[in-house]
Parts: sequence; structure tokens; C-alpha cells
Amino acid sequence: MEIRALSVKQLNFYVKSLLEGDVRLQSVAVTGELSNFKNHFASGHLYFTLKDADAAIRGVMFRSYAAHLSFRPKDGDQVVLIGRVSLYEKDGQYQFYAEQMLPAGAGVLAARFEQVKAKLEAEGLFRQERKRPLVKFPKRIAVITSDTGAAIRDVLNILGRRWPLAEILLCPVAVQGEQAVPEMIAMLDRVYALGGVDVIILGRGGGSAEDLAAFNDENLARKIAASPIPTVSAVGHETDFSISDFVADLRAPTPSAAAELAAPDRAELSAQLRTAENTMKNLLVSRLRYSAARLDHLLDSLPLRDPESALIASRLQTLDRAEERAANALRQTVAAKETRFFALAAQLDALSPLKMLTRGYAATTKEGKIVTSAAQLQPGDRVRLQYRDGDAICAVEERKIKA
Repeated sequence: MEIRALSVKQLNFYVKSLLEGDVRLQSVAVTGELSNFKNHFASGHLYFTLKDADAAIRGVMFRSYAAHLSFRPKDGDQVVLIGRVSLYEKDGQYQFYAEQMLPAGAGVLAARFEQVKAKLEAEGLFRQERKRPLVKFPKRIAVITSDTGAAIRDVLNILGRRWPLAEILLCPVAVQGEQAVPEMIAMLDRVYALGGVDVIILGRGGGSAEDLAAFNDENLARKIAASPIPTVSAVGHETDFSISDFVADLRAPTPSAAAELAAPDRAELSAQLRTAENTMKNLLVSRLRYSAARLDHLLDSLPLRDPESALIASRLQTLDRAEERAANALRQTVAAKETRFFALAAQLDALSPLKMLTRGYAATTKEGKIVTSAAQLQPGDRVRLQYRDGDAICAVEERKIKA
């Protein structure tokens, strides 16, 4: 029986293809201690062994990646490596090809961030063609953030000033800690199911890397990417970037900036309306003057022109009246449109839930849901009363329902 033997090169090539065909090994983070560290100055490549108490693996970082290191690694350093696993065919050595090297500790969060980012980016969740434009004139805006931080106050103030015509849905969640991710995912599901929401603002104010870690969660990122509603991610300060920023339809550097991006400015729209009015008026007057000038030219070219002719005088008078009627009609149309606009704005402003709070009313919620009837309450229930400048937790002692 003839044995079909592989060459060593063929065997190594086959094993290498198996390693590189496993997607889990093409973007992996591993931590350990550096040993046998060598900086090959001629090529700029770094060679080392990464080990822990029970095992070791050879590693290499090529010059193109090593040039971006933020520290000088040495033997004994505890590090986190991000890269891929493959085989060096020439000597059959299985090894780790590092693309990033971070000091252990704070580097663990950064490593996890890069790992999730690389995975989702490879799936196409960051592609620009997936991004949707925001609605120009939103009627309902959902704000998902902590109800105790400064971010919510800033967002409400800006939305109330810029676009009081919109209804604001306050969706309080934890934004750090173990409950942050499940609460944000559950709240997103509730908003998706609610319907009628034009835009979602999701985020929080600044904090440490640990404070912002919830917004780098893979499950939360996938939930945002699957949103049927355009979403603005606003996490931390301008220099902070999170995974949610990459999958959302729009990234805002701060929660305040998110409010400005999500809603138009009523004052700017009013100015644009006045500019359009003036432009239309000027165009009409210019057209009428041009027509009058042409008529004068035609009259002057008549061989038997009679200035006192009743026919000519009548037509000149008709032209003057037409000009006056057209100007009056334009002014009345623009004035009516402007009056209608501000009347609607005033009506919607009066219906704004934020406006009601400023008049001394309070919004009552039970388990995060708005209470609209006494029939929804039972003695012993705990409810939240939200006022203009804060809120209070109360217990229901007695319930009375009108016949």
C-alpha cells in the first residue's frame, strides 16, 4: 500500500491555515508576563515570550505596530496583548502576533474595548451607510440616562429652550455598575415597543474608564445597532469614545451637544422665515418694476404716443393697482403663516410636560411608568413625584376614585 506523505512545508502550511481560519484566534486578547524580550533595533521588530505560572507562548510585534507603543516594555512586565495566533512555517513554531501591547491593570479595559471594537467592526456594524439621518422636526424624544446626574438637567434645559414643541420621554436607568447594561437594554426594548418616538438620546456625563465601561458592552452595542429609531450616543466628554458611539447613528461629544443635534432651534427657524419673507417680497417688487419699465419703454416707442390717452392712463392705473394688490397679498400671506406658526408653537409649548411642572404640577410615576388615573394605584404603593426642581418618593395611604 502506497503511503501519500506530506512534506514538512505542506504540513506546516496546513496547520497555519487551520489557525488562521479560526476567527476567534484572529482578534484575541491575552495577558501574561514578558520574558526573553528582545528589541531588534535593525528591523524595529520586538520578539518575546509571554508566560504565566503554567504555560508560555512565543510572540512577535512587527515594527509598524511597535512604533505606536506608549511605554517601553521589558522583561518581567505584566502586559495585555491584542492580536492573532498563527504559525511561523519556517520552523513550525506556533506564536502570537501582537498588534497592541498595553500594561496590565488599566490595560485590561482597553484590551476588552479594542477586542469588542474589532469584532463589531468586522461585522460591518460601524459602516457609514448604516447610519440614518435624524428627523428635522421631532415630536417625541426619548432620553435614556441617569435621572440623578447633571446630564439630564442639561439635556432638558437645552431641549426646552430650542424646541419646546417636542414631547420629552424621561427614561431613567443606571449608567454604571452591574445593573447598568441590563437596565439600558431593557429600557431600549421598552422605547422600541412604544412607537411614535422620533429620536433616542442615550448617554451619561463624564467619568473614569471604569465608570464608562457599560457603554462598551457588546450586548448593548448590538441592541443599539438593531434600533428601529435613529439614536444619538452621548457618553462622557469630547475626548471619550465608547463602542456605543460607533454603532449609533450619530455620536455627540457630550449630552448637551446631543440635545442640540437632536432638535432644531426655534429662534433660527423664525429668523429663516423672516428672511424668506423679505426675499419673496424683494423678488416680487423687482419683477413688478421690471414689468413697469418694459411698459414705459413700449409706450415711448409708439409713433403717435398720447400721454393723455384714456387707454394708456387706464392701463397704467391697472398696473399700479395690481402691484399694490400683489404686495398686500404677499404681506397678508406671510403674516398669516407666521401667526399660525407661533400660535401652534404656543399651543404645543403650553402642552409640554416641562411647562406643566413649572406651574406647580407634579408628574407621578410608579415603577417607571406614568400614572394617569387613581385606579392604577393601591394603598401601600410607592410612587415618585417629579417637580420642576427635583422629585420625592411617597407612599399611597388611601385611594379615592370618583363615581
